[in-house]
Amino acid sequence: MKKEFIKFLLNILFMIYMVVLIYFLFFSEEYGRGHKYEEFQYNLTLFKEIRRYIHHYDVVGIEAFFVNIIGNVIVFMPFGFFVPGLIGEHKQPIYQVICVTVLGLVFSLTVEIGQLITKVGCFDVDDLFLNTVGAFVGVVIYHVLYAIYSAVFKKKRRKRKR
Repeated sequence: MKKEFIKFLLNILFMIYMVVLIYFLFFSEEYGRGHKYEEFQYNLTLFKEIRRYIHHYDVVGIEAFFVNIIGNVIVFMPFGFFVPGLIGEHKQPIYQVICVTVLGLVFSLTVEIGQLITKVGCFDVDDLFLNTVGAFVGVVIYHVLYAIYSAVFKKKRRKRKR
C-alpha cells in the first residue's frame, strides 16, 4: 500500500512537472515564447552559446547567464529524479542511470525540435547538452538518496529484529 501511494504521488508530481515544463518551454511570454520567429532559429555548434554566455556574461547579464546555462541543467534535474521511481527498480543502478539519461536526451531533443518547428524557440545543441546533463544529475541524486534511504531503512529493520 505504501509503495503504491508513493508511486501514485510520483506520477502526480511528474505530471505537474511536465505541464509546468511544457508551459515554460512553449508558452511563457517571460521567456520569449509569446513571440514567433519569422525564420527557423538554430545552433548546431556544440558549446557555441555556452562559450558566448561564459565569455560575455558581463554583457548579457547574470540573469541571462543563469537562465540559459544553469537553468537548462536545473530544469531537467526533476526529469532525472522522477523517472527512475516511475520506471521501477533495477538491480544495477548504472543501467537505470544510462536509461534515464538517454530518455532525458530524447525528451530534450523532442522539445528542441518542437521549438524549431513551432518557431517559438531556437533549436540549440547546447540546450540539448545542458538538459541531458540535468537529467543525468537528477538520476544520480535519486540513486544517492535512494542508497542513503535504503541504508537507513535496513539499519532500522535490523535493530527492530533484535
